[in-house]
Amino acid sequence: MSSTKLVPAFARTGSDLCATRAAISARLRSTVPSTQSQPSPDGEDGSDPTRGVARKTEAPAGEHIRQVQHRGPPRPKSKVSIEFENTKEAYKSKDSLELLRSLLVFKLCTYDFLVDKNKELMTLSKKFLGKKIFEQLMKMTFYGQFVAGEDQESIKPLIRRNRAFGVGSVLDYSVEEDLTQEEAEKKEMEACVSEAEKESHGEVTAFDRSQTHNCNANHFMNKTWNHSGNQCQIKPVGFPAGVDHREKKYKAHRQFGDRRGGVISARTYFYADEAKCDHHMETFLKCIQASGGSSDDGFSAIKMTALGRPQFLLQFSEVLVKWKRFFHLLAAEQGKAGLAALDVKLELKQLQETLTKLGVVAKDDTQNWFTGENLGLSGTVDLLDWNNLIDDRTKISNLLVVPNLETGQLEPLLNKFTEEEERQMKRMLQRMDTLAKHAMKHGVRLMVDAEQTYFQPAISRLTLEMQRIFNKEKPIIFNTYQCYLKEAYDNVSVDVELSRREDWYFGAKLVRGAYMQQERTRAEEIGYEDPVNPTYEATNEMYHKCLDYVLEEIKHNRRANVMVASHNEKTVKFTLHRMNQLGIHPSENKVYFGQLLGMCDQISFPLGQAGYPVYKYVPYGPVNEVIPYLSRRAQENRGIMQGSQRERVLLWNELRRRLLSGEIMYRPAY
Repeated sequence: MSSTKLVPAFARTGSDLCATRAAISARLRSTVPSTQSQPSPDGEDGSDPTRGVARKTEAPAGEHIRQVQHRGPPRPKSKVSIEFENTKEAYKSKDSLELLRSLLVFKLCTYDFLVDKNKELMTLSKKFLGKKIFEQLMKMTFYGQFVAGEDQESIKPLIRRNRAFGVGSVLDYSVEEDLTQEEAEKKEMEACVSEAEKESHGEVTAFDRSQTHNCNANHFMNKTWNHSGNQCQIKPVGFPAGVDHREKKYKAHRQFGDRRGGVISARTYFYADEAKCDHHMETFLKCIQASGGSSDDGFSAIKMTALGRPQFLLQFSEVLVKWKRFFHLLAAEQGKAGLAALDVKLELKQLQETLTKLGVVAKDDTQNWFTGENLGLSGTVDLLDWNNLIDDRTKISNLLVVPNLETGQLEPLLNKFTEEEERQMKRMLQRMDTLAKHAMKHGVRLMVDAEQTYFQPAISRLTLEMQRIFNKEKPIIFNTYQCYLKEAYDNVSVDVELSRREDWYFGAKLVRGAYMQQERTRAEEIGYEDPVNPTYEATNEMYHKCLDYVLEEIKHNRRANVMVASHNEKTVKFTLHRMNQLGIHPSENKVYFGQLLGMCDQISFPLGQAGYPVYKYVPYGPVNEVIPYLSRRAQENRGIMQGSQRERVLLWNELRRRLLSGEIMYRPAY
């Protein structure tokens, strides 16, 4: 098969992207890691961080990362401590009417009937009260609590006030279509199914025929292995001509076409056409500009599914996952299955022999595959080295190829792509490039939100490529890692290692995750492994494990950056404790904290006033157009408020203190 490279690069997408694509085409790296490592025992069930004795995380696999020489400013010796129970400091940015509003809204969020029927009640109220009175009522309650204002001008006073008390902003235009479930399903199916799939509708794909035992498998060397490295008894399956060999996880399914189902804390975009994607890009550009105009250290949040047809994200994700599996299948053949992602090192000579034996490449050509500056010089190839096997192709559709291990050939994921599909893929990359350049121009950091696991490998890879280009001098692009996923630690550790090797600034936002219920239900009903950690405790452990890994990297390298996006007070205290242990001072601006506007002010403002970089996610938009967002906030707060009354108790304590001290008419001065 001559010297065709295994993993093709992005296409050139026009003169405005030549410089960007040149950097990308140098090497497109697979960073979708293995799911073999287990969470470390640290976490919220360990020693109580509130007492300053949080259990230190065990040294993770791939410990070679710790051998880096420290660079950057000397580690400060002083330690910073914070009391989240001091209500005077926690609420000094709020007047007493705002505290009463918070109490009212949080109390309403505990009533199931009001929360379950909140959209219907808001619609009825609007009809009964009229548009003007309804909007005023919303601004006095839910809208005023969770939304900053209607447009970029109206949100500036709140942004300035928060900044005066040490809290920055992540701007997020929160308008979304209020579609019915049927409308959402129709749009999703049209946007995620390719022309080739439509033409072959009703045919049985190769992967479908291999599902007899409900195991996502590839045939390899007369054995079959699923993606966890466990042996399965499935007959070898080839890919007949004319039939696309797609996996069920990465295909659209109508029963899950409405991606809002089971999701309460994430905005959802549905593809309509390219003009709508251009409109979303313009909105994001305005957010970036507004963020740059309101502060010199702001963030702006974007979602990849707003920028293009999700068909490409599905297909690209499947390709990345299959190439990752191919790497681990080769590792299993060398007796190295089950290791953490960074610990898998393939013996070069044995790898070359295997690739030749499979017919993937001619024997004489294998030497040309491993001729990079450092690739193969150690006699081994790891997951990051694997990504140097790249070809510069002129069509993005040529990116979407997978190994057919029956024939030893690379085959397209789909039988064909239309010219319009090719243009749609290029436009998504162009929009991403435009946003990244705009963020750099305005001094704003761009936060790429995480989405469903069948989109996420592609989203993470595209975000990684932007980091490699735009994070060379400072952290501009931040990726989001959902720690309820089993593979979260491998994702973080592999990406950190890549940033070290290539010497760019790693930027991460750590969240627990927004799609757990939906992901579990989809995996069970369609028939693939549940990607989510089995328990909430396991998710806490994973969160702390990933966080501690990045904090250790900051200690040694000072080029990593992380946002701890959490409302969990124990997690925040765990972070503060580890920062003190590792000598990471808040003034270095390497560790950020993030909470939603209108929630957990008792965490955000004490952090900000103590000098820690802390940010509120600041949604804005017209009252009637952010109702879907407000509906989710009500549902999210129900779970939080029913599980803990701590915030309400603190709010009552502060009102009582002001009343007894004669400060009930208090207004913040800034």
